[in-house]
Amino acid sequence: MTVIVDFQHACSGETPDVEQFQNWAEAALAQVEEDCELSIRLVDSEESAELNSEYRGKTGPTNVLSFPFEAPIELEPRLLGDLVICLQVVEREAAEQGKAVDEHWAHMVVHGCLHLLGYDHIEDDEAEQMEALEIHILQSINIANPYQSPGVTDS
Repeated sequence: MTVIVDFQHACSGETPDVEQFQNWAEAALAQVEEDCELSIRLVDSEESAELNSEYRGKTGPTNVLSFPFEAPIELEPRLLGDLVICLQVVEREAAEQGKAVDEHWAHMVVHGCLHLLGYDHIEDDEAEQMEALEIHILQSINIANPYQSPGVTDS
């Protein structure tokens, strides 16, 4: 299985390199059996807030927006959709949560990819399933549980 990531860097600031985004997407999509393609667009707070308002009816920027694509016919590679990730929100959240910023970037890519595959976290049982999958995927690439406070270990 091949994962094609179309990468768009539409903001200024330090971000992980394209290869890291590719690796994170591949880890998140390892369960997909056919070749697939997605776009990852890195944006500033202004663009994120505009998209969040237009598509979700919510005020302000958000960390990641997922736009799944449902093709009217079967395509190869399978087009999954688009992720829009806000640089400033990812940096702020990482600092607030005491996490390494690259690990938070990885979490946002994994989280967004799972949304593109149809996972959700609206209902509690769906959230538990999605979080467990995120934890598993992130651990497979040596990233700690993103839902656990830093310095806390499982007993």
